[in-house]
Amino acid sequence: MKFNVSSKTLYNYVSAVSKIINAKNTMQILNNFLFILEDDTLIIKAADMENSLVGRLQVADAEGSGRFCLDARRIVELFKELPDQGIEFNINDENFEIEISYSNGRYNTVAINGMEYPDRIAPEAQGDSIEFTCTAQQALKGIENTLFAVGNDEIRPQMMGILWDVKPEGIVFVATDTRKLVRYTNNTNQPGVSCSFILPVKGAAVLKNVFSKEDDIKVRVNSTSVLFESPSFTFDCRLIKGNFPDYNRVIPQNNPYTLTVDRQSFLTSVRRVAVFGDEGGGLVKFNFAPDKVTLRASDNSFGTSGWESVPCSYDGPEMRMGFSSLYLIEILSTFGTSDVTFKIADPSRPALCLPSDNDTDCELLMILMPMNIAD
Repeated sequence: MKFNVSSKTLYNYVSAVSKIINAKNTMQILNNFLFILEDDTLIIKAADMENSLVGRLQVADAEGSGRFCLDARRIVELFKELPDQGIEFNINDENFEIEISYSNGRYNTVAINGMEYPDRIAPEAQGDSIEFTCTAQQALKGIENTLFAVGNDEIRPQMMGILWDVKPEGIVFVATDTRKLVRYTNNTNQPGVSCSFILPVKGAAVLKNVFSKEDDIKVRVNSTSVLFESPSFTFDCRLIKGNFPDYNRVIPQNNPYTLTVDRQSFLTSVRRVAVFGDEGGGLVKFNFAPDKVTLRASDNSFGTSGWESVPCSYDGPEMRMGFSSLYLIEILSTFGTSDVTFKIADPSRPALCLPSDNDTDCELLMILMPMNIAD
């Protein structure tokens, strides 16, 4: 076998595909890329025990066809350092000796027979599949707005991923760890079908990093896995089993009081005050008044305390509530608007957090549970 390819192009593909490989694999072969040459197309595949990722790129001056495996770490590091120019692969079909050459150098290695690479790692799909198409931006925005809220409690595995609640008119992305919940609705593209699945964190991260420059993504879902496909990549991901909690039931419907505040000023104040608070729970106490919100935090173990006030617009009675600074910082950092709105009812009920305005055909809302205040 023989082919030529741009070093920069090949690096972009192997770098993307390598994101699926685990740091430690029980099967040594999974530390390798599988390369398949078919006509003038080079297919690069990587997998873990549950997922697989395939990239496809065009090569020049291709001769022969076949498959071989190369150590993923070594290949990524090599092409990361090569200058941007054409390189040539020469593969001996009998003993799999490989010569990689370019204008200023040559590298030799021995590949593994590609027939040793398992065709499919994850269990076969079960049941009928549902297919739809979404834009890459629709999927990526859903992941970006919800990934931080995914839970990590193995007792509740259904919360260790992002729910894709697909409806004919759009997609609702939801994540929660019981302390905070995010619901992001994106109707910029209409799937035309109804289904739901829970995408694990690793799958969401791969989709976000690898498909960011794609246009449309074809999605095929069955009872055990989901397949994302674009002209350049195919990602087969094992789903999380179980039923996601009914997220609509926990969204407050009657929080009568509204507080609006400048997002950046509020965010920086929370960060500063939290420095002098308890690092364990991250409790910050908030006093809501008609024209300002006062933030207080203290740590009796070290004798530290701090407070600040931020101008706001508030239409309710004076109220005192406690929130985790860690969660609040995550929420405020996710919003992209100049102002944020909090709808509250009383110190024991969750607060509804909203951007000052939503994009057309999109809606983002978050829920934050309060913390108890011990006087």
